[in-house]
Amino acid sequence: MKYCAFLRGVNVNGTAMKMAEVCDVFKKAGMKDVSSVLATGNILFESDETPENLKQKLEKSLSEHFQYEAFLFLKTDEEVKEILENSPFEKNENLHIYSFICNSGDGNLLMQEFLKTKHQEQEEAQLINGNFYWKIPKGNTLDSEFGKILGKKSFKNILTSRNINTIEKIVNKFFIL
Repeated sequence: MKYCAFLRGVNVNGTAMKMAEVCDVFKKAGMKDVSSVLATGNILFESDETPENLKQKLEKSLSEHFQYEAFLFLKTDEEVKEILENSPFEKNENLHIYSFICNSGDGNLLMQEFLKTKHQEQEEAQLINGNFYWKIPKGNTLDSEFGKILGKKSFKNILTSRNINTIEKIVNKFFIL
């Protein structure tokens, strides 16, 4: 099965990782056809192991190698493609569109949190097939009330986010030979 591991907290807050080194950790853990997309912790690989075993094994390997508490979220190639295809927002050069990679059911939690906050003009969120999408004007991500909530430590093990452009690059790498 083909997977993308979305790592949380890569190259922020002093956690510096070279993607080639991250790929080596995946290879040493037994993953096949390992590659990365961008420097934000998107690792594509193949494995016959269950997602539960993979998550546990890879988080342990990354934590030991890089000396930090690793969190990652796994999606199959088809799940990543679905995230891209279901994006409810049209691309706009003035807006960021994010998809949140969560544990099952946590998209609902994000929507509940979003609904509690005051929103900026053009800020919007939608939950589609369990995937949470957020649209925000560029330059306002960290200043928005919702953006500030996302930085809480209580969220570090339940989600990571990617710009929809990154999701598109991952899909292209999966499906274009």
